[in-house]
Amino acid sequence: MDRTIWWDSPAGRIGLVDQTLLPARYEAIACADIDALVEAIRVLRVRGAPALGVAGAYGVALAARTVEAPSFEGYLSRVREASARVRSARPTAVNLAWGVDRVLAAIGEASAVEEVQSRTLAEAERIAEEDLAMCRALGALGAALLPDDATVLTHCNAGALACVGWGTALGVVRSAVEGGKRVSVIACETRPLLQGARLTAFELRRDGIPVTVCPDSAAALLMREGGIDAVIVGADRICRDAVFNKVGTYMHAITARHHGIPFYVAAPSSTLDPIHCGAEVEIEERGRDEVACLCGTPSVPDGVPVRNPAFDLTPLELVTAIITERGVFRDPANLFSP
Repeated sequence: MDRTIWWDSPAGRIGLVDQTLLPARYEAIACADIDALVEAIRVLRVRGAPALGVAGAYGVALAARTVEAPSFEGYLSRVREASARVRSARPTAVNLAWGVDRVLAAIGEASAVEEVQSRTLAEAERIAEEDLAMCRALGALGAALLPDDATVLTHCNAGALACVGWGTALGVVRSAVEGGKRVSVIACETRPLLQGARLTAFELRRDGIPVTVCPDSAAALLMREGGIDAVIVGADRICRDAVFNKVGTYMHAITARHHGIPFYVAAPSSTLDPIHCGAEVEIEERGRDEVACLCGTPSVPDGVPVRNPAFDLTPLELVTAIITERGVFRDPANLFSP
């Protein structure tokens, strides 16, 4: 699969695959200003923690090219203001803030607009290249954990679409297949926006990797029946005591533990946040219509409230190992060691 987010140098704007159109259409859109980028992040045209980190990085470079001010100090202030809007577009995934902050730091002691533009774009491009390399590295490490014949259950989409390319959880699958292993995937549909059914199944079918979609509510039954060798998911934030990932991850972790199935989390080190989660991490609540409407038809009676958390919290004691580009960590305490 080609890159899912990139810098369009001739046009001076961000290009990205519009994930809201899949699987019906695979199309790219352009974000020529900060308003367009923030909208793309909020409505999930671009999504997935690593991809959001790159979007945040490119967002600073875009701000550096689109804001204006009569003085250099005013210009820098407006770059930071625009970057702050990107940073706050979605609250749970740590990568978005990480990408913005890293590129802002790269401005350093720049003393001219052109220098700010050059430095921010160079750093954003480095982050994009690193994302590809990290996914490849963690994919190879994770592939070694799978038997030669394996059926993997996954949730949401932690593939190329959630990164610049290759993927995290699906990067493990791709690396295993590339290494000659026979891997098939059970993709949970991932209500309410069906990222598993729409995106994961799209990616794997395109790559020729066997994939079957199941309702989220069928995962426990499939684990009980046997034949699932591992559960592999991505992550939006990994703290010292918990993993934040797409809502539904927690129930898969509990069920996998009950049935003695390894539960792996695959994520680049940019997803690490060395805090104890407590109440510090905001779990994003999304709109009612995502749950209350199905293909434009109301599925919940008017006046009935809806809870629509986008993420949940999985305690690390339920995780068999965390796979990053730096290694496979069966003891999560080692994740945050120097």
